[in-house]
Amino acid sequence: MTKKEIVKAIADDIGLTQLKTKEIVQKTFDAIVETLVTDKRIELRNFGVFEVKKRAARKARNPRTGERVDVAEKYVVTFKPGKEMEERVKLMSDEEHNASLAQQEPGAPTPPISPPVSSQPPLGHSSPPPPQTPPPPDPPSF
Repeated sequence: MTKKEIVKAIADDIGLTQLKTKEIVQKTFDAIVETLVTDKRIELRNFGVFEVKKRAARKARNPRTGERVDVAEKYVVTFKPGKEMEERVKLMSDEEHNASLAQQEPGAPTPPISPPVSSQPPLGHSSPPPPQTPPPPDPPSF
C-alpha cells in the first residue's frame, strides 16, 4: 500500500478532502521522523516502537568480487510491533495456514512447515555444475 492509497482510504472513511488528509498524514510522518532524530525513540501504543540504534562498524564481503570491505558504523531505525499488531498478524498467518489445510483432501497427511528453500547458492559460494549424464547409445542400424 502506498501513501497515496492510505490518504484515499482515510479521506473516504472520514469525509475529508484528499488534499487535507494528505497534509495530515504527511505531518504525522514528519513528526515521527523528527522525534526519532531528537529523542531516538517513539512509542505508539497498540502499534509499536520505533527506535534509532547504532550499528557497529564491521567487515563485509563484496558478493561480486569476494573482496573484503570495511562498513562504517551507522545509525539505523528498528521497529518492534505492538502486542495488538503481533496478534492480528499471527491470526492472519494462522488463517492462511488453516485455509491451505482445508483445501487438502480429507485424511491426507499434513505437510510439515519448513522454511522456503532458495535455489541460489549463498553469497560468495559457487555451486558445482550439475552432473552430466551421457546420452543414450544410438540404436543399432541393420
